[in-house]
Amino acid sequence: MSENKLLDKLKGIKIRFEEIGQQITDPAVIADMKKFITLNREYRELEPVVGAATRYENICGNIESAKEILDVEKDPEMLEMAKVEIDELSEQLPKLEEEIKLLLIPTDPQDNKNAILEIRAGTGGDEASIFAGDLFRMYQKFIEKRGWKSEVTSFSDGTVGGFKEVIMKVSGQGVYGVLKYESGVHRVQRVPQTETMGRVHTSAATVAVLPEAEEFDIELDMNDIRKDTFCASGPGGQSVNTTYSAIRLTHIPTGIIVQCQDQKSQIKNFEKALAELRTRIYNLEYQKYIDEIAGKRKTLVSTGDRSAKIRTYNYPQSRVTDHRINYTMYNLPAFIDGDIQECIDLLQIAENTERLKEFNAA
Repeated sequence: MSENKLLDKLKGIKIRFEEIGQQITDPAVIADMKKFITLNREYRELEPVVGAATRYENICGNIESAKEILDVEKDPEMLEMAKVEIDELSEQLPKLEEEIKLLLIPTDPQDNKNAILEIRAGTGGDEASIFAGDLFRMYQKFIEKRGWKSEVTSFSDGTVGGFKEVIMKVSGQGVYGVLKYESGVHRVQRVPQTETMGRVHTSAATVAVLPEAEEFDIELDMNDIRKDTFCASGPGGQSVNTTYSAIRLTHIPTGIIVQCQDQKSQIKNFEKALAELRTRIYNLEYQKYIDEIAGKRKTLVSTGDRSAKIRTYNYPQSRVTDHRINYTMYNLPAFIDGDIQECIDLLQIAENTERLKEFNAA
């Protein structure tokens, strides 16, 4: 992309940014909550692009001014200063151009949303449930380190520990854009607690990360939803309460079932279950978008494919391997203790590299 074309594109974005800035102060737009939220989201997405565009325009303008000095100036000292300025500014341009190109590539519109994180025990019996519990604690610690919030909405205990299934909502800035890379099959290789012969077994758990649908993303007809109540239970099957506070919702047109039992209040459980149901229905359409993008990219690492084996945790070797980017580290205790940011950063870099190839080829 030539300099002039890039500047032209940036000027169009700045005009759009200013237009949105005016619209979100219009009382008529503010009254239309759905439109107001959509415009605010677009405004926030364009803000870093406009900031980079301003820096780019300033550098280009200063280079042109320095070149004009070379054409008309006779003073050797001024000429030398102009040459130095051109050299210094020209060195900054390539890096800033790459940064702008990445910012201009359309991102996943769901990246800034909260997320629903599901962990399910797979093959491996009791050991798979124990591993699902390990993954749950790993994500909880990672979430704490990021300053996000999490709340469990539903769970099913494993027979000897861990979980057959656990679902939690994660809230914070850009949650889905980070956690989406965790979707897929996680495999563990270790001597199970239930193994008396000391043999290494392989077990698995499936992680699914869904962007949480906001209230304005989808409209639910309550006539399409069947509501059932039941008594919630705690770890080990112990009773949490004896009232029918737990909620199960069934969306009749799609057959989607969700339940929530973490609150003693039936009303609060209903609200959380309804939010999760909205998310699952919304994700039926979102998956079509994911599949379309996945079909265009050769090395996409965030397809959300729940059947793909993405990572192996090998305890005898203290090794973690992410198979999508051939990433290996030999400090499994730290990784399972929530130190997973480096791996996610490398996954994001891999995807951005692929997106940049698409952009340059366009």
